[in-house]
Amino acid sequence: MGKPVVYGADYSVYVRIVRLVLAEKGIDYALVPVDVFATDGIPAWYFEHHPFGRIPAFEHDGFRLFETSAIARYIDEAFDGPSFQPKDPRGRATTNQILGMLDAYAYKSMVWDVAVERLEKEAPDEALIASGLSQASKALQTLSSLKAPGPWLLGDQLTLADFYAAPIMGYFVKVAEGQSLLAEFPEIQAWWERISARSSFVRTEKTE
Repeated sequence: MGKPVVYGADYSVYVRIVRLVLAEKGIDYALVPVDVFATDGIPAWYFEHHPFGRIPAFEHDGFRLFETSAIARYIDEAFDGPSFQPKDPRGRATTNQILGMLDAYAYKSMVWDVAVERLEKEAPDEALIASGLSQASKALQTLSSLKAPGPWLLGDQLTLADFYAAPIMGYFVKVAEGQSLLAEFPEIQAWWERISARSSFVRTEKTE
């Protein structure tokens, strides 16, 4: 099989999720830069890969995919290496529930409403940050309640849930409010310390 191609930017949470799965599977890949915030706009050619102009998109031996969850599951199932989806139906369902929860309720609040607002704005919207922290607290509380005993979110097995949560948390703890809130959930903080120390996470850190 040929080398897979990931289209996107190294600053993207969702691009990083795909890159983490590839790294953990030991798969060599090419990263084709696509900056959706570029001054000139999204390149016209990219809409052939993602009709909505979002990142990432993925291609492997002529097979194209968009949507991070679909890409991550394909990589996990199409390539040799460790499996990152539980075999039992309940474990798999919990993994998918965590992915959906992070998508719907954690990503925007933790990354955009808190981290980006605090880091990137000259005059941050404090009301937006406060609202984001409230939602983030609920997301962390939910994640803590869903976490199984063991080093990872589903217990002893690394899963796609870990790779989804890690880049989101990586942005969140760039700001003091994120660090303080995470400290209120010691099991999740301990998980974060473990996942952020993995070589795959270190290697996929955005370079300046």
